[in-house]
Amino acid sequence: MRTANLGGRLVLVRGGRALDVATASGGRYGPDPQAVFDDWAGFHAWARSADLGAAEPYEPEELGPPVPRPGQVFAIGVNYREHADESGYGADSSPVVFTKFRSCLTGPVAEVALRGDRCDWEVELVVVVGRPAVAVAARDAWSYVAGVTVGQDVSDRELQLGGERPQFSLGKSWPGFGPTGPVLVTPDELADPDDLALGCTLRGEVLQSSRTSRMIYGVPRLVEYLSGHCALAPVT
Repeated sequence: MRTANLGGRLVLVRGGRALDVATASGGRYGPDPQAVFDDWAGFHAWARSADLGAAEPYEPEELGPPVPRPGQVFAIGVNYREHADESGYGADSSPVVFTKFRSCLTGPVAEVALRGDRCDWEVELVVVVGRPAVAVAARDAWSYVAGVTVGQDVSDRELQLGGERPQFSLGKSWPGFGPTGPVLVTPDELADPDDLALGCTLRGEVLQSSRTSRMIYGVPRLVEYLSGHCALAPVT
């Protein structure tokens, strides 16, 4: 299943066409992309049998963030071995965790106003928790995941690293500094959810290319770690 936020309304997406969920479900599920997490399991079951014959073409520019108001946003720093070595980070016993405030989120097609003279960006895997998770074991982690999408972590490095002590969250949370999308893809559509390709190109030039299997802490380990310290939830 692939869902998206089309002009603020929840849609199912297939082959460049979108089906409005509120209309197709006869009001069983409303138009708000965020509200569906109140019954994600039921929605997933309904969507598997939904008739996409009425799906219509859409413009990518109309897409918003697939999850516009997440209850929490956790980000993991220097989680690829190449990046850790490049940044001078040694092997660590725990992930580097920070946040991006949800007010920075935008859709996949957006103009991002850069701040400061040292803006940077990194392509990221975005993992969406679909139901409350507390003290989840790594072996069960994927069963708590509603889906994955792609994002860019845009950073104002001057603000982030300019003081005596680095601070992450403000320098990463200017409006537009969290592009995400275009769609949320459920794990059952992925051949191997622990080995996904991520990349970024600019005017045809490949600037980033890696796989999630190269992460120091994979998704199951991160869900276990984070849910062992606080309750994870898709909505608050």
